[in-house]
Amino acid sequence: MTQGTSFLTKRIDLYTNLLSFSGNRVIIVSTLRKMSTLGFEKVASPTVFPFPASKFNARNDAEMLKTAFRGIGCDKKTVIGILCNRDNAQRVQIGKTYLNLYGEDLKKRLKSETSGNLTKLLVSLVTPLNEYLAEQLHDAMEGMGTDEKVLIEILTTLDNASMYEVKRCYQKLYGKTLEEDIKGDTSGHFKRLCISLAVGNRNENTVVVDKKLAMEDAKKLYDAGEGKWGTDESTFNSILVSQSHAQLRQVFQDYSTITGHAMEEAIKNEFSGDIKNGLLAIVKIVQDKSAYFSERLHKSMKGLGTDDKSLIRILVYRSEIDLGDIKLTFKQMYGDTLENWIIGDTSGDYKAALLAIVK
Repeated sequence: MTQGTSFLTKRIDLYTNLLSFSGNRVIIVSTLRKMSTLGFEKVASPTVFPFPASKFNARNDAEMLKTAFRGIGCDKKTVIGILCNRDNAQRVQIGKTYLNLYGEDLKKRLKSETSGNLTKLLVSLVTPLNEYLAEQLHDAMEGMGTDEKVLIEILTTLDNASMYEVKRCYQKLYGKTLEEDIKGDTSGHFKRLCISLAVGNRNENTVVVDKKLAMEDAKKLYDAGEGKWGTDESTFNSILVSQSHAQLRQVFQDYSTITGHAMEEAIKNEFSGDIKNGLLAIVKIVQDKSAYFSERLHKSMKGLGTDDKSLIRILVYRSEIDLGDIKLTFKQMYGDTLENWIIGDTSGDYKAALLAIVK
């Protein structure tokens, strides 16, 4: 069953073609940015690209990894050099080749040869991305309590085709649907928002904006919230989950014209708790997805301690999509580079691996 081509797949096809043409990552990134300025739909820039097909050899990489594991200690520099400089599809191919050559699972070997956050990062890299995101969603709901921020982060940022693939992986891994677990682990309006997002049925037209409909929806949102006593949460849910990002940007602009303030202010006034955070995340992502992830990365590293789980997840998730854009936005928002924040907040081989992804 085909559900369209995912955002990640379309980007990989574009980058592969550009890479085969130029063979130079700097030229690729420059080309993508020029395409945006020349009137093309904005093309997000990643930091991890497919290793050039003419040079990629899964068997050679598997053999080099096996050599790195031999003897006392592990040659982590070699392991990082390989796994952080291949895209997800290539890493998965290396894992299959490694299993075929040596009869052992690459993930298990990485767990035995490394430790701590480095292990978590490397294992995530050799896991198919949709499977990895399914695992992250499951972990967010497993056991006592729910990590609502992870649910919001993943459910609000997947395109329709990717959502379908993540749900397929989820059911294969855990024997039940993602929606079933959401129903059992969340409640109220937040539950309904998460289930609506998990359906993966947003209009993804990036060009056509119906200005008449946008004004109608802006008025509906006002009438459902600030224009009445109480709040009709279902109206917010139906509009913010179903309309395209381009359409919603017009809706938010019209809402500001009607009320004199931003949509975020209305949501903060009308909602509380997890549903407020979920709706605010949608608004932020619609307006500037790079800013949303920059904020999430900043929160993972600011203050005492580091939220390594979030740091790893976001870098792995976005590295082949738009981490290049996120880096630029991060510096604009916080006055320093993402790389410098990572250097100041992590150490050792773990730091080296993170920097290799961000590069």
